[in-house]
Amino acid sequence: MKTSPSSRRGRASREADRLVELAEGLAHSGSRAEDHFWGSRLDTEIDALLSGADEASLNTALDRLADRESRAYEELADAIEGRVEHTLVKASDGTRDVLLFAAPVLAWSRMPLPTRSLGTNTLQALRGHLQEHVFSEKADVALADYFFSPDQLPESFGETAEMRQALMAHLTDGRLAVDTASLNETAQFLADQRYVIGVVSAPQGEALFRWQEGMITRDEVMAAWRSASQDVFTALLPACGFEPMLPRAYYVACRDADRSARPFSITASVAFLSTTLNVPAAHLEAVVAGCYNRTLEEYRIGFQVTEDESVIHGIVWPLLGAEDEMSDVVDEIEATLREAGIQKVEVLRQRMPMEYCEDCGAPLYPNADGELVHAELPETDEPAAQHLH
Repeated sequence: MKTSPSSRRGRASREADRLVELAEGLAHSGSRAEDHFWGSRLDTEIDALLSGADEASLNTALDRLADRESRAYEELADAIEGRVEHTLVKASDGTRDVLLFAAPVLAWSRMPLPTRSLGTNTLQALRGHLQEHVFSEKADVALADYFFSPDQLPESFGETAEMRQALMAHLTDGRLAVDTASLNETAQFLADQRYVIGVVSAPQGEALFRWQEGMITRDEVMAAWRSASQDVFTALLPACGFEPMLPRAYYVACRDADRSARPFSITASVAFLSTTLNVPAAHLEAVVAGCYNRTLEEYRIGFQVTEDESVIHGIVWPLLGAEDEMSDVVDEIEATLREAGIQKVEVLRQRMPMEYCEDCGAPLYPNADGELVHAELPETDEPAAQHLH
């Protein structure tokens, strides 16, 4: 017999209540023994909801705790992400840890950034470099055979867990064939992220990442990965500037990429404008404004050529995590602009609305007069550029 919508809402509320109770217990724990008590019960509840495809209860509990501004929100979010991206499996050689990971790449180009299937040789090269330079000697790796854009990543906890499970089934052959017809369309930006997604498996309790073995640091792993993967990503991203990032557990890798994409977009924007317009970076100016809904949501940066009032390009710098108007985000934006060669930076102090172009939907960017306007690149012989994050 089918359950009525009202009955489902009631069940979601009860399940959410239980998650909130356990997360708050964990947040107020005073010992590792108590941590284990609350954490193990929370894990059991989350596993049951994931296996039952009950996404609503997970999100309802997170929303309630976010409204309370409680530390329990972080505990619950960490617990959910942990159960989604990690599991233990029985194998012929004993129990093994399996972790979903992402290897992000920041990239920019005047042409559309590619998303594409990974051929056999490319996939083998990436697996080899990951096993040699990133993961421990006892680790096995399986990769999805696609170079994902952010729009094509799983959208929910359940979908992310399904991707991890699908990849787990291919640890022997190392390759998950992705159904490209099921992927979302990719919005085109001048600067964006691309992702290699996979799982890594190692005997339970053993190191997964090379830096856990104590013989090499994270920075050394990062340097080795960037050097080894350079040729592979050059082939995947022709005519692009790019920067591989450290492969890490899925959720933290995606957050790292989102955070690093903000200064990367500024650097890419200045390089693009300088080369396209044949204007030195010192002859560009930037106007920074905070844009609000009910609270500060993002900063928008409008670019102008010195002695020209027109906004020729723009960047959205979204707030992430716990950032708000009391954070030192403006200082970081100014420092990044100056490092990119912009000498004149004006920060508007008034609160600006979240306005978009009614015709094309693009964000509007601030000019020196304190107005939000459409960014219009002067006509050149260069291909038309997409707007930046």
